[in-house]
Amino acid sequence: MAIMETLWVIEPWHWLVLGFILLIIEMFVPTFASLWFGAAAIIVAALTWLLPISISVQIMVWLVLSAVFLVVWFKFVKPLSVDRTKAGLGGSVIVGETGMIVVQPLPDRAGVVRFSVPIVGAAEWMCRTTGETIAVGERVVVTDIVGNELVVSSMKSQAVINKNMHVQ
Repeated sequence: MAIMETLWVIEPWHWLVLGFILLIIEMFVPTFASLWFGAAAIIVAALTWLLPISISVQIMVWLVLSAVFLVVWFKFVKPLSVDRTKAGLGGSVIVGETGMIVVQPLPDRAGVVRFSVPIVGAAEWMCRTTGETIAVGERVVVTDIVGNELVVSSMKSQAVINKNMHVQ
């Protein structure tokens, strides 16, 4: 009987070791799942050092904390870190994006447009116009893609085109 009782004794250091093992696993499996179970185990270790808590309460506290951490992560924190770079998507996602000219496009050479958020993995892209003169610092809209270069037009000309489309 005494052997069975000692098998069910979980010391605070057991929770601490479990917590660190789960944190180490998280380094190799970046899913943010074992991180929260590990953090909950470390908190349970601290609580059991401070308070005499039964094993069943320790396990319940660990499960509740793990569930709370997971819900908070997936419901509130993870949506804030949505990847807006559009990396890995097709080139068509660039059409319609707005950026700013940092190197003026001329008839004989391409310019450079910079986006506030990287688009398809890059913040700056080579660009050309369809004969329109666009100055450095002017806001532009991507209208097409030709090879590795974007075709852009000024926001002003796009506003005129959109206005004409709505009138008809």
